[in-house]
Amino acid sequence: MFLTVFAYFSVVAFIGLSLYKAYQFAKMPMHGRWELYPVPKEPDGKGHYGGSYYEDLEWWNKPRRVSHVGEIIDMLKEMLFIKNLFVNQRRQWWLSYAMHLGIYLLGLWTVMLFVGAITELSTGVSLATAQGVNSSLWTTIVYYVTLIAGGLGAILMAIGSFCLFLKRLFNSTFAKYTTLEEYFNLLFLFAVVASGIVVWSGDPGFNYGRDIARAMLTFSPIKAGTALTVHILLLGAVMIYIPQTKMSHYVGKYFSFHKVLWDNEPNLRNSQMEQIVKEAISYKPKASWSAPHINPAAASQDKK
Repeated sequence: MFLTVFAYFSVVAFIGLSLYKAYQFAKMPMHGRWELYPVPKEPDGKGHYGGSYYEDLEWWNKPRRVSHVGEIIDMLKEMLFIKNLFVNQRRQWWLSYAMHLGIYLLGLWTVMLFVGAITELSTGVSLATAQGVNSSLWTTIVYYVTLIAGGLGAILMAIGSFCLFLKRLFNSTFAKYTTLEEYFNLLFLFAVVASGIVVWSGDPGFNYGRDIARAMLTFSPIKAGTALTVHILLLGAVMIYIPQTKMSHYVGKYFSFHKVLWDNEPNLRNSQMEQIVKEAISYKPKASWSAPHINPAAASQDKK
């Protein structure tokens, strides 16, 4: 039962720590307002050429309109396709997107494992043995979507994470600002997916994966050999680890776009934004800088 409990704990920890990270982002003080255009939430086509509602005559007297559809579309381009990296660093994009697409496909694979496990529990028939002349359309779709998503996702993630590690290691430009944590993160991800590929080599149909999903759904012991045990432990460890590191940017992207890059809410008198600004400028710095505007003692010393 240890592996079953550990699997549950890993999932709960990943969700809980991710929500806590979102709470931390939400409680942060107001950012330094950039108001960089174009902003995709501008309606009437203004966002397309970098315009804003500030162009309208007496805009402060008119009700403000926001295009949430434009926001969502632009955010999905970044989250699903890493648009900014593609535009600004095309060579880097290929490796980074290979790793991220692999993660997305493995997310789909995980969902399909549970769908397959539920199908097996409800029908009493194994998906692997059900493939053939008499197989239903549903079992065929579930089986092959699981197979394609899992196999392709594992290969892409392995190639992307390992090649990014090598590029950061041997490219002098990248090596200058790559930290030990970033090297460790890439190797950790590669170790997880590599252990999964080892398990997959002995189980091409991902029957072990559906067995684990079925064990979690029925809260029964997971039967695993050495290779599968190592993979489960590594996978659970990385799920607990990711939300506590900079890899938790999957949580921060919403805040960095919606609350930083695209925040052009007007600061009008007696508005909620005015209260937020007043609160932001009331914060006192806690850093022990020697600059005169931070440390009065340093300022008096300079005068002497």
